[in-house]
Amino acid sequence: MESQVRGGTRWKRFAVVMVPSVAATAAIGVALAQGALAASFSVSGQQFKVTAKELTGHGFSQYGAYNDGASGRNAVAVSAFTSAEIDKLCQSVVTKVPLLGPITLRLEAGDTSQKQEAVYAEQLYIDVADLQADATFKNIDIGVAAGSINKGPGQKKAEVDSERANPGGFAQQADEAVLTDVKQTAWATTAGTFKLSGLHMSLKKGDGEGIECY
Repeated sequence: MESQVRGGTRWKRFAVVMVPSVAATAAIGVALAQGALAASFSVSGQQFKVTAKELTGHGFSQYGAYNDGASGRNAVAVSAFTSAEIDKLCQSVVTKVPLLGPITLRLEAGDTSQKQEAVYAEQLYIDVADLQADATFKNIDIGVAAGSINKGPGQKKAEVDSERANPGGFAQQADEAVLTDVKQTAWATTAGTFKLSGLHMSLKKGDGEGIECY
């Protein structure tokens, strides 16, 4: 049977392409909300946007590395936290769908103003491409060698991650980092534990301000 055509779109064919990935993402989201899975976000070599009202991270370290994206190898600043609480997290990624144009997948969680618990993460690593925030650091060490990191998750992470990072490269670390009004683009996020309270995931047609996180 030929799929029904409306406005030039074969909706059955579109459903075959979109439904499995959306269902899988929803199942993963539910498991994450219940604290059941370790988390790894890497969206087919694409950058994605993240905002937060406040991120309080404990055991912070940061060093230079690279990420292999769809457009090739990209320089990143790896921000790592032993644990972190994130208030009002938003994460969005745009996918170009044939015949429909841009579709934005948007995930929101941990809005304490709505009586939700803040998002909680352990062993959190973010491959950051761009970051805007107001930041306060406690007991910060600036200009240490990446291979000399002794704060943050996995001491001397840069040595362990030697395929992506130079152990002798520039790094910084702190006992605590508090970032407010966070806007960032990232290539990947991984966490040993990622618990999302009040998870809301949506698909919206289009992109840009008002649809993406910013």
